[in-house]
Amino acid sequence: MTASQNAIKLLHGNSHPELAKLISKKLGIGLAKVGAFQYTNKETAVAVGESVRDEDVYIIQTGCGEGEINDFLMELLIIINACKTASARRITAVIPNFPYARQDKKDKSRAPITAKLIANLLQTAGCNHVITLDLHASQIQGFFRVPVDNLYAEPSVLRHIKDNYGKEDLIIVSPDAGGAKRVASIADKLDVNFALIHKERQKANEVSKMVLVGDVTNKSCLLIDDMADTCGTLVKAADVLLKNGAKKVVAIITHGIFSSNAIEKLNNSNLDKIICTNSMPLENKLSQCPKLEIIDISATLAEAIRRLHNGESVSYLFNNAPA
Repeated sequence: MTASQNAIKLLHGNSHPELAKLISKKLGIGLAKVGAFQYTNKETAVAVGESVRDEDVYIIQTGCGEGEINDFLMELLIIINACKTASARRITAVIPNFPYARQDKKDKSRAPITAKLIANLLQTAGCNHVITLDLHASQIQGFFRVPVDNLYAEPSVLRHIKDNYGKEDLIIVSPDAGGAKRVASIADKLDVNFALIHKERQKANEVSKMVLVGDVTNKSCLLIDDMADTCGTLVKAADVLLKNGAKKVVAIITHGIFSSNAIEKLNNSNLDKIICTNSMPLENKLSQCPKLEIIDISATLAEAIRRLHNGESVSYLFNNAPA
């Protein structure tokens, strides 16, 4: 997989340099020189070390980090604006994990729709296009006046499941009703059954009760979700499945946020494995959690960049995982 080196620049911030390097390698294009740092008063400053005049610019920056997500967001906005004022022809933000995606609706009085605010900030900074992965709520695409390509981890997940698990005793499980559509799609493509867990929350990030819908007796359960933050839901879901006769439980997650004491919870849980894409930087988590495995998503993002730059359809990636 290669892209023309004419009129294209790959930039990245500090949120996930490892992913940027993988994408760069797959495209056969070097990363442009960008310095993003903070002054002693915590103001973010950016220096783009190469000309981007009349170039097609792709800025790789994921929404992540405990206490750092806002710093990385500001980095992204300032890099976009620096490229805009330097006369870049088109600026595309490659944001594997879209920040504030869970704040996508007004679900209580005086609640802000922060995902819409982030969309406005990106556009005001000068962003012409967005590439993201498994948006928590697909309607976020409608918050933008510029094109948004929402890619899916599903093809890569399907390939991993087919390579590592037999169909005979397999069942796909959604840890909540909201993920039922995603799980049903994967189950249909694998031609296996699926189940879901209904959960009731007393307050955010705290599950009070879980009820299983479906039969998991003597089955290997694959818990599929788009993100894992505090991991309380995954841990409780694994306990519910094992109490209902499951042989083992494996979690497959797109965005592994793992905030607070999530890694400790996973290590002490009944989950056999936790499999994540590398949409988030997880290098330090791998050493802390022996149950953690990574699915490399860089090929999908690199192919999306190549297709977008060459004016080709991106919809091919909705059902196919590049090598």
